[in-house]
Parts: sequence; structure tokens; C-alpha cells
Amino acid sequence: MQEPRLDIRHLQMIRSLGRTGRVVDAADTLGLTPSALSHRIKEAERRLGVPLFERTHKRLRMTAAAEYLANFSEKFLEELFLIEDEVRRMNAGIDHVVRIAVENYSAFHWFPSFLESFRTQTERIDIQIMSDTRRGLIPSLLDRHVDLAITSGEHGHPATRALPLFTDPLVCICAPEHPLAKFDTVSARDIEGQRFITFTKIPEPDQEFARLFRPERRYPTWTASVEIPEAIIELVAANQGTSILARWAVEPHILSKRIVALPLSPKPIVVNWKCEFRSDEPERSPVVQVAEALQAWFAKAHSGST
Repeated sequence: MQEPRLDIRHLQMIRSLGRTGRVVDAADTLGLTPSALSHRIKEAERRLGVPLFERTHKRLRMTAAAEYLANFSEKFLEELFLIEDEVRRMNAGIDHVVRIAVENYSAFHWFPSFLESFRTQTERIDIQIMSDTRRGLIPSLLDRHVDLAITSGEHGHPATRALPLFTDPLVCICAPEHPLAKFDTVSARDIEGQRFITFTKIPEPDQEFARLFRPERRYPTWTASVEIPEAIIELVAANQGTSILARWAVEPHILSKRIVALPLSPKPIVVNWKCEFRSDEPERSPVVQVAEALQAWFAKAHSGST
């Protein structure tokens, strides 16, 4: 069997150089001298038979081959770390690790209760919350960076299966002292011209732009696009604008009275939440077990039983 020409230390070097662009900085990150790192660069180029870097004004510019390797190194070393972590967990009595991410939100106020419930069923499956989904949730799911994704919307990916979890309304949120806070419901007419902080300015078919603003041809004044819901909540609580978010994700802030949540009118915008996983998962795999446990727990929670 043919062996790889590069080993892990070469991939670590290429990743570090891709991040820093300087031999001195990369060497410091790896705990090497600049001379030793330069020798390692030459060794990698000799083994591959292709140039990887060009020197420009005391910096290194990556060739196309090096950029390709740097991208691969990021994914490969990240996956290797996860595999090593799983192996170490197995020695602690854990047979499987299921990695979960939530679409758009970092709302995990429900997680302690769910985890406590799940551990009464089995202690051999560990659950890890993943936050780094910059590539997108479904790509992260399909390339196995994530095992289970809590997502919204009607349409799934052809390579995934889904179990429905719950339905939840979008709500308009504002500070308690905001003029809208005294309203019973909020319409597009009420929000028109208001300072508005949006999660994304890309219209989505089941979100407020397409289902609230566009039908009425009435729009707020978009003052900021903030991709982190927690930051949106902080800005809203500071009375620097209003926003529309999923009620379940902002529930703790509503209960603490930091923000006010108002139903949308003339009719609610309800979002269907589900858990998606790869369609090649066996029927009783740990991932499916966690998905089924999530389905049962959310059904109980949203029935008012918890």
C-alpha cells in the first residue's frame, strides 16, 4: 500500500503558515526555531516535488498547492482531534459521542433538563454541543463535523432524515421602555420605520421578511445585521432597536423581563423545528437514539408537562 508523502507535522506546519503567513510567527506557534521550520518547508516541498511557498518581503505567499493543503489540513487535523477525543472518552465509560448543533441560535437553556432526562436512559452515549458551523449546518452535518442538527423550515436535504420536534412562533422583541412594548400584537405597519436589527438580510421563505414585511410592502429601518442572536438580544434590551426572533430561543430573557415579546399580526408566523441527521444512520444508532429522545423531550416540554 502506498504511504503518504507528508506526515502530521507537515500538515501542522502548513496550517500554521496559512494562518500567520510568517515563518517567525508559525515557528513560535509550533515551538520550533525559524531555521527548523524553513528546513521542514523544504522537506515537504522535496517530498511532494512541488513548490509550496514564495518569499515576498520577508513573508511567505502560499502557492495554489499550499492553499489546497492548508484547507485540507484544517479539516483533517480538526477531525483527528475529535477522533482522539472520542477514543479518550471511550476509556471513561463512553461508547459513543453525538455532536449536536442548533440552526441560527446558541440557545441551550433547555439542554440541562434534556441531558438529565437522557442520562436516565443511558450513560454510554455522550452529547457534545458544537458551535463552529461556519460552513453551514447541513454541510457540517454531511461532512460529519456534526451528527445531529436542530433546524427549522419545511424542506430538508436529500441526504438527511428528520424527526419533527415542535412548532414555535416568531415574535417581535423590544425593550420594556420601547413604545411598542404596550401593544398587544405587532404588525408590519407598526414596525415600519422602526430601528430594526436583523439576523440576516437574505430573505428566507419562512421568516419575517417574506411572510410579514413583503406582503404588506412595509419595512423597518434596518440598522444592523448581527449574526449572533445573543448580541441582538443585548442590543434590543439596551433599547437600540427591535428584532424578530424565535420565541423559544429568547424565552429566558422574556421571563427575566429584560425584553418584551409581542405576537405578530394579522396572523402568527409559526416555524417548524426538527432534528436532522444523515440518512445513512442505522435505525438504532446512537444518533437516532438521541434524535428520538429529543423528539420525546420537546413534545413533553411543549405540552406544558415540564
